Amino acid sequence: MPVTRQRKEELVQAYREWLAAGSGLVLTSYSRMSVRSLEDLRRKVREAGGEYHVVKNRLMILAMRQAGLDVPPSALEGATAIGFTGSDVPAVVKTIVETARTSEGLQVKAALLEGRLYDARQVERLAELPPLPVVRAQLLGLLQAPASRLSGVLSGSVRQVVNVVKAYSETQPAGA
Repeated sequence: MPVTRQRKEELVQAYREWLAAGSGLVLTSYSRMSVRSLEDLRRKVREAGGEYHVVKNRLMILAMRQAGLDVPPSALEGATAIGFTGSDVPAVVKTIVETARTSEGLQVKAALLEGRLYDARQVERLAELPPLPVVRAQLLGLLQAPASRLSGVLSGSVRQVVNVVKAYSETQPAGA
């Protein structure tokens, strides 16, 4: 059944809204995935703060042009589904890449994250990065380590001075 012009315009508008709402997108091929696997992936992506939708390639190309996004046509060939990221871009990317590793039917084509285009291999490398809270904790640990070492050195020096003064005071006769 052919899609009417009005329905196509509605789809392009919906695609543009999805593009505007997220800070990135991950283009995938889902040709050999079962409906159940596709629904599981949608649920996981939603839990990660994003959305995952099957799109019509020609209409998505049109929506991307209207939004000023430049994606190579090869990324929008065949059965295409797109993961639209929310505020937590790494979580959505990681969810999609991990599913692609365990599922034969899902394949990452490319990603457009914050205006920069990444190929499939680069997307997989991005997914290997630790989550933002872990990176923040590691950075905080690096910043705190020198301060705690410095305070340890200073408190050790002060303790030595106190011990010397105490020992000196104990060797002096009372009232001297």
